[in-house]
Amino acid sequence: MREDDSKQETEDSTNKTGHHGNPADLPVPEILPVLPLHGFVFFPGMGFPLNILHPASQKLIDEATLKDRLVAIVSHKEPAEEKQDRVDPEQLYRIGVLGYIHKLVKVKEGGGYHVLISAVKKLELVEFVQKEPYLTARVAVIPMEVEEDKEVEALVLNLRTQFKKLAEMVSLPTELVSTIESLSDPFYISYLVISQLNLTPIEEQEILEIQPGKALMHRTARELNKRVETAEMSQDIQKSIKEDTDQKQRDFFLRQQLNAIRKELGEDEENLDLKELRAKFAQTELPPEAKKTAEKELDRLARISPSSPEYTVSRTYLDWLLDLPWLTSTPDSLDIVKAQQVMDEDHYGLAEIKKRIIEFLAVRKLKQDMHGPILCFVGPPGVGKTSLGQSIARSMGRKFIRISLGGVRDEAEIRGHRRTYIGALPGRIIQSLRKAGANNPLFMLDEIDKLGMDFRGDPSSALLEVLDPEQNFTFADHYMEIPFDLSKVMFITTANLLDNIPGPLRDRMEVIELSGYTQDEKLNIAKRHLLPKQLEAHAISEDDLKMDDQAIRMVIRSYTREAGVRNLERKLAAICRGVAKEIVTGKTTTTLIDATNLATYLGPIQFFPETKARTWGPGLATGLAWTPVGGELLFIEAAKMKGKGNLTMTGKLGDVMKESATAALTYIRSHAKELGVDEAIFAKIDLHIHVPEGAIPKDG
Repeated sequence: MREDDSKQETEDSTNKTGHHGNPADLPVPEILPVLPLHGFVFFPGMGFPLNILHPASQKLIDEATLKDRLVAIVSHKEPAEEKQDRVDPEQLYRIGVLGYIHKLVKVKEGGGYHVLISAVKKLELVEFVQKEPYLTARVAVIPMEVEEDKEVEALVLNLRTQFKKLAEMVSLPTELVSTIESLSDPFYISYLVISQLNLTPIEEQEILEIQPGKALMHRTARELNKRVETAEMSQDIQKSIKEDTDQKQRDFFLRQQLNAIRKELGEDEENLDLKELRAKFAQTELPPEAKKTAEKELDRLARISPSSPEYTVSRTYLDWLLDLPWLTSTPDSLDIVKAQQVMDEDHYGLAEIKKRIIEFLAVRKLKQDMHGPILCFVGPPGVGKTSLGQSIARSMGRKFIRISLGGVRDEAEIRGHRRTYIGALPGRIIQSLRKAGANNPLFMLDEIDKLGMDFRGDPSSALLEVLDPEQNFTFADHYMEIPFDLSKVMFITTANLLDNIPGPLRDRMEVIELSGYTQDEKLNIAKRHLLPKQLEAHAISEDDLKMDDQAIRMVIRSYTREAGVRNLERKLAAICRGVAKEIVTGKTTTTLIDATNLATYLGPIQFFPETKARTWGPGLATGLAWTPVGGELLFIEAAKMKGKGNLTMTGKLGDVMKESATAALTYIRSHAKELGVDEAIFAKIDLHIHVPEGAIPKDG
C-alpha cells in the first residue's frame, strides 16, 4: 500500500462521522456492541491503540464509527486466540469499560484495523442480546462518585507521593507523574496508578470489579505500597552487589600491586602450595565455621615466607582442615532383608545383636536424621566381637574404622595435641575420619576396658564426649579447634570385662553380652566358616579333606576349652597342614577325618571330663561355677575326723564361699534336732571342706 493511499484511507475513515466535544458527555445507548480483549484489562480514563484482526470485530468497528462510536469493552476470562471463529459469552467478564473510537486506520495489505480508543466510563454487561455477526449486550453504566472527605484527600495524597517515589526508582516517564498530579478525580488517579504496576490480568480485572469508592482507593494504595517495597528491595540488592563487586575489584587491584612489589623484591608471586590450597578450598564443601577458619588461615599463609617454620605448621593445618569429610556422607543401605542376610552369612547365632541392628535400620528408614546408637559388645576373647563390627558395617553399606585402645594412656590420643606443640597432630578420632572419607562410618573402639591412666591424662574421660549423643555433635579436637559433628557416626565398643570400664563411660553405652558359644553353635560355625576358610588358606579342596560332625565335636570337647572359636580354628588349621603334607608326599589323595584318626593329626586328648575321674560316695557334692569359657561343674569334697569342732576350708576360696560354708554349718547346728543329728557330736569332730583345682581362685 502506498503512503498516499494509506493517508487517504485514514482521512476518509475519520471524517465520515466526526465528533466534536467530550465523549464522556455522550448519552449511552441501552444496547452496545461488545468488543472482547485478550490478555489485558483497560480502566476508565485510559486511551489505548488496538490492532483489530478478527472479521467480526472489524465489522463491529465499521458499524460503530457510522453511529455514535461507542462500544462495550470486556476481557476474556482465559487467554484465547484472537482469530477464533466465535466468542463464547460465558468466557467474558461482565464488568468492563465504555470505549469511544477516536481514530480508525485500515491497513489494506493485512486487512487489519488500527484503532485508537479511550475508556470513558465503567459499565456492566446485564445480558447478551445477539451473537451474530458480533456480540451485543444490554449494558448499565456504573457510577463513579465518592463523597470528598479528609480520608479521600489523604488517600489521594498517599497515591501521588508513593507513585512519585516509584517513578524515581523504576524510571517511569515524568509525564505520568505530571498527569497524576493534574488529575482531580480520585478514581481516575487510582486506575492510572494500577495500570502502571505490572499486575496480572486477573488481578487487574479483580480491581476493576471493585465498586468505585474508598475500598478501591485502599486496594490501590496496598498494591502501590507492595510495588514500592519490591523496588526498594531490588535497589538494596543491586547496591549490595555493586559494593561486593567494588570490594572484589579493590582486592584484585591491591593483590596486583602486592605481586608487583614481590617481583621487585625477587620473591615469587604466589607459591605453588598456596595456589593448590586455594584451588582445593574452592572445590571443598565446608560448614560456615570451618570455611571462615580456612579463609583466615589461607590469608595468613599468604603473608608467611615459605622458609619460615610457621609456614609448615599452617600448611599442615590447612591440609587437615580441607581433607576432613565435614559434609560428606555415604548413603545407608536400609534394605533390612539384605542386612539380615549379610549378617547371617558372616556370623552364626548372635540373635540379640542382629535384632538390635535390624531395629536400628528400621527406625533409620522412618527417621533419616536419627543419631547412631552406641553399642558395647562385652564377652571373652574369640567370640567374634571385632568381626561382627565389620559385618554390621558391610550390611549397612558404611565405611569401617577400627581403633585399638589397649594400653592407651594419653588423652591426646583421643583429642589430639594443641598446635602450639612441634609435630602436633589431631587425635585418632579425627585421623580415622579423614582416612574413611565420610562423616558417618561405623567406628569400632576395640578393647575399651584396657584403657589406662597416667600423668598425661585419662583417655576414658576424653571418650565421654565422643560417646555422648548429647555432646558429640560438637566434638572439639585440640588440634582442629573447630567442632566436628560425630552424631552421624555409629560407635561400637568392645570389652572382655565390664567391671574395668568406668561407670560414667559405661552409662553412655548400650551393653550387649556375648557370653560364648555352645557346642552346637561351635559345630555350625566350624562347618560354615572356619573349615572352609582353612581349606582355602591351605589350597585344599573339599574333595581332598572331609571331616564328619563327630570329629568336629571331639575337637571342640577334647582339644579346646574356650568361650570363642580361636583355638578351634587353630586346631582345624593343624589338621589341614597335616593333610597338606600327606597330599604333597603322595601318601593320600582324599582324607576322611573321624574320631578314630583325629589323634593322628592333633595328638593325644588334652582335656578330659572331670566327672569320669570321680568316684561317687559320701562327702562329695556338686555345684555350678562360672568361668570365662562357660559353665562348669564344681565338685565339693568334705571329710570328718576326730577333733574339737574346728572347720577347715581349702581350695583357694574367696571370702564369700568361706562365709557360705560357715553359714551352712551354723544352719545344721541350729537345726540339728530337726535333722536328726546329735548336737554333742559337733564338739568331738573337725570338718574339712575342700574344692579341687586349688590353683584356681573361687568366689561367689
